[in-house]
Amino acid sequence: MNFYELKSIIKNLSINTNFQNASEKIQNIIFSLNKTDFIPLITEIGSIPEDIAHDSTEEKLYTKVSDIILAKCFIELGLKAQVIKERANCADVIVQSVYHNYSLVADAKSFRLSRTAKNQKDFKVESMVHWRCDNDYSVLCCPYFQYPKNSSQIYGSAINGNVSLFSWEYFSILLQENIAETPEINLADLWNFSKTLSASTTVEQMNIRFLEKQNDCIKLLLKLTENDFDKYLSSFKKNIVERGEAEIHYWEQEISNIKEYSREQAIEMLIKSLKLNEKINAISNYINQLRVQNVYR
Repeated sequence: MNFYELKSIIKNLSINTNFQNASEKIQNIIFSLNKTDFIPLITEIGSIPEDIAHDSTEEKLYTKVSDIILAKCFIELGLKAQVIKERANCADVIVQSVYHNYSLVADAKSFRLSRTAKNQKDFKVESMVHWRCDNDYSVLCCPYFQYPKNSSQIYGSAINGNVSLFSWEYFSILLQENIAETPEINLADLWNFSKTLSASTTVEQMNIRFLEKQNDCIKLLLKLTENDFDKYLSSFKKNIVERGEAEIHYWEQEISNIKEYSREQAIEMLIKSLKLNEKINAISNYINQLRVQNVYR
């Protein structure tokens, strides 16, 4: 299955099936994929397609699919993983080691390529600390190239709270290198990297060079040379560029379509995009409630 086939499934199910059933159907599809067919989806899921409307049912289902793919990543690494159905104030995925006595919570993150401005709250590092509860580790999975390139408070927060700042790209590399837990191989050091780094990092250094040092840890685990690791990153960059060009083409086509609108169509579209009627209805409902309430209540 390629990413565009998966996206088509998400779109169709978001229209024709209730959310819970749609989630279960897609989980069955993804969990049944063999590793070769699954790997191409890992890095693609980190970028939300531009043709998926913001806050739409389709976007919510896409986000759930990112949880499912994250769980499948852990399963392919030889761990047990379960997607949490209820997402109120908790992580997306619960993971248990089969051979070693540890558990972790994991949270999946995907971003639109058009959204370049992200702040610390977007990564929910502090939330990951609280969501760990009685589990041993807490793993945040984001697109590698969406992490801040220079210094950022999220790195210091991750070190202080022992949150693993993992990435879809890391998972792809691990699976392409056929890494999996066994009685002899324990992957806990990957999820515990922030704590390991805290022992050798000063307060002044906490917000810088995090990914660089984590890359060194992964290269050591996989016995990859600098050149081999760079080849992986270059391949991921190439794929992102291709996705970006496709997303640009989508918006350029949208611009072309809009230019063909009549005056009436353009006005109607503007009113809809600004959600003006929704705003009017919200205010009307509020003041109508006030009209019928007792003045002392």
